[in-house]
Amino acid sequence: MFSYYFSLGVRSLRRNRALTALMVLTLAIGVAASVSTLTILHVMSSNPIPQKSERLFVPVLDNGPLQGYNPADNRERNGGYAQLSYIDTTHLLTSGYGERRTALYGIGGSIEPARRDLPVISAQGIATTGNYFAMFEVPFIHGQGWSAQDDKAGADVVVLNRAMAEKLFGAVNPVGRRLRMNQQDYQVVGVMDNYRPRPKFYRLVGGPGAFGQEEDVMVPLSNAIRHEFAANGTMNCSSKRDPGWQGLLASECVWLQFFFETRTGAQRAELQSWLDHYTSEQRRLGRFMRNAPNGLFDVMEWLAYQKVVENDSKLAAWLAFGFLALCLVNTVGLLLAKFSVRAAEVGIRRALGASRRAIFQQFLIETAVVGLAGGLLGVLLAFGALAIIAMQSNDMQQLAHMDLPMLALTFALALLAAVLAGLVPTWRACQITPAIQLKSQ
Repeated sequence: MFSYYFSLGVRSLRRNRALTALMVLTLAIGVAASVSTLTILHVMSSNPIPQKSERLFVPVLDNGPLQGYNPADNRERNGGYAQLSYIDTTHLLTSGYGERRTALYGIGGSIEPARRDLPVISAQGIATTGNYFAMFEVPFIHGQGWSAQDDKAGADVVVLNRAMAEKLFGAVNPVGRRLRMNQQDYQVVGVMDNYRPRPKFYRLVGGPGAFGQEEDVMVPLSNAIRHEFAANGTMNCSSKRDPGWQGLLASECVWLQFFFETRTGAQRAELQSWLDHYTSEQRRLGRFMRNAPNGLFDVMEWLAYQKVVENDSKLAAWLAFGFLALCLVNTVGLLLAKFSVRAAEVGIRRALGASRRAIFQQFLIETAVVGLAGGLLGVLLAFGALAIIAMQSNDMQQLAHMDLPMLALTFALALLAAVLAGLVPTWRACQITPAIQLKSQ
């Protein structure tokens, strides 16, 4: 019977075409508005590295001065204590704790291409450790990351992204080739494939943002320190420091991001205990005088802590669903009008022995057909809306992408909306009394 009722539903689309088109369009607009907004929220709140997000941890230590400190105040939200000083970064890197450890900070550079037809290229990237590539599962198309020996020696090696490699060397394998950056010669050891986790969890602080551009270049952290590469990002110096590069390294200024990787998520408590012990030991040396609690966040907690999904985005999603509800109310009215003109048909079917259940099934399947048509049109409108949103900025271009789960949700939402909208009109149609209807004909 389902296939028969479905064919009746398809035929009913051709009855009163203006009314049917209006229903489909109303439903499609409501679905497109809600789905396009929900798609952006879905991307913003998605897990960028689900296979190990519960094993990657960001430590948050408060090494600020005691003067002017109020324990009742919230920890600073400007990125200050969401980063570490070089002193703590060095201690944590050499601690040996966890499966892997890495630190990073943003750098900028000017690359002098070997090709004379190319001008000097401005590049942005990060200085990090070799563990970065394995920790964050960075894909490579040529070569690989640098070794632990390169980290120790501060070697002049560089990893490029695909776009920068092609710009400098063309569509060839550039591993082993050399380039000049910031007046230093570097050897290319690897070329990353497109690596843009969304959100960009490892550079939420002091970088181009949660959905910013991919890094052009990467160099060893020890190399950047040796060549005194200035930090391209947020730096918080709440205490006085000596001038110069060495003064920065010996100061309590915070400007580096840090990540631990543990073997299992269950080792979190052990890591927290180790951090507490570390700050206690440093307090005996005259540091960490605030005695503030140490924070430890896995990837998803880190995204929430940094408020990647702002309240405005959540409000926009609720408003979009409110608009969908308004569209449903209008669809209910249109369905009532559509089904009311078929009262005679229902009366005759009831007189011939059709049960209310059969009538209910028929009309409900017909509304599902309307929902399917609305879903198809809603998908097209949602893609159009996302394309317009993507044109607003580079960040929006990263957000406005519909994946398969959201595509399936569009159809499911359209069908569910149509069925919900059709419940009242369908129930009204089932209440028709055959005798009264036939007598009126």
